[in-house]
Amino acid sequence: MLDLNRLKALHAVAVYGSVGAAAEALMVTPSAVSQQLAKLERETGATLLERNGRGVRLTDAAGLLAGHAERILALVETAEADFEALRGAVVGRLSIGAFPTAARGLLPQALVLLRERHPDLRLQLHEREPGRQLLEVSRGELDLAVVQDWVNRPMAIPEGLSRAALFDDVADVVLPAGHPLADRAEIELAELSGERWISGSPGTVCHDWLVYTLRAAELEPEIACMADEYPTQLALTAAGQGCAIVPRLGRGPVPEGVRAVAVRPRPTRRIYALWRTDAARRPAIRAAVEALRAASAGLRGES
Repeated sequence: MLDLNRLKALHAVAVYGSVGAAAEALMVTPSAVSQQLAKLERETGATLLERNGRGVRLTDAAGLLAGHAERILALVETAEADFEALRGAVVGRLSIGAFPTAARGLLPQALVLLRERHPDLRLQLHEREPGRQLLEVSRGELDLAVVQDWVNRPMAIPEGLSRAALFDDVADVVLPAGHPLADRAEIELAELSGERWISGSPGTVCHDWLVYTLRAAELEPEIACMADEYPTQLALTAAGQGCAIVPRLGRGPVPEGVRAVAVRPRPTRRIYALWRTDAARRPAIRAAVEALRAASAGLRGES
């Protein structure tokens, strides 16, 4: 009989393309993945990996078996979800992903609620960028994810995933305290023509959204500094290096030398919980969404 853990190791190598990447996804060592594959080769009597330059590639036999493994693992997940639903108990392991500001500003409250209400549920939190979360939920590496999109740039949800809205997170423009517009209650985005901007790294959701939003307002962005953490962006703003658009979730107190000013049109990102539709019967999924909604209710007034 084929061992499920060995099939899971083979499937991970097929998905991620290397033993090292598969080990990272499974949260084990590369040596552990290699050992599982060696045992699977002995069980099947087939060579599964071949050298390919500095890496490895799947043989035809491994590709065939990996396809079966994907279907088997999906059936096992469905069976587990059905069994948990039948019992009605919130038990087992639940892995949750969240983008950085949600991991800081929302998940602590939600995890406290989950542990109080369901002490037999084993929780794992993984901080992830939104794009990676979509892949990991789709592949079954995360059970649930907290993701974001912007009202003016919605996110496409892959087939087979379901989502629930949590709350809308408003963003403000942050300016050095000595800026001519810093004492205004509200400004138009167009009034920031010619400003130097502080942004996330190119290719991140926040960087791409900022460039898209500024260009939509007929402002060509001059990116002076790139920093992925909002506290760093605030520190750079305080140092007079530019201005930034910073959401309120997880922002924390605005430091000395910085003013947060409301801006029109109001930048708003939508926060969602996301899970595989096939796993929706799991009581743990429903319990986690309820806890996230409860934690979100206290944040709506802040946004």
